[in-house]
Amino acid sequence: MSARTDSEPQGDIDATDATDATDDPDATGDADEATGSDDSDQAADADADDFDDADDFDDADDEYDYEEARRARWTATATGALLTLAGLAASLMRLGGTAPAFVPAAYALGAVVCAGAAFLGSRGRTRRALWLLIAGVMVMAFGDQAD
Repeated sequence: MSARTDSEPQGDIDATDATDATDDPDATGDADEATGSDDSDQAADADADDFDDADDFDDADDEYDYEEARRARWTATATGALLTLAGLAASLMRLGGTAPAFVPAAYALGAVVCAGAAFLGSRGRTRRALWLLIAGVMVMAFGDQAD
């Protein structure tokens, strides 16, 4: 049964009769009409442009990134210098005592590694500087355990 109430025949319908109120050639419509969106292609193009202009997102954070990097460099440099001085002082103190020769050598070696970390930190290699600081402190701690 058909729900048609007009007097046209039930056969083939030409293209002019198939258009609906939105001038859509197919009578089914699409999801954009149901949601009230008028142009999904514009939204897709706008999303694609966001990925093309990735630099626009970074422009707002450039000043913050430079400040954060500068702070990381200063932190790595200052921490490396401080641990270098502490290692050298501990090495000199243990050198004059009754500790085995390995102990002041371990403190001195740890101080040299921390000095290298301070140098790398000043050059902006903060991740490598962090690992060198950890290694230097571990060498100093190993020497302290031998004492």
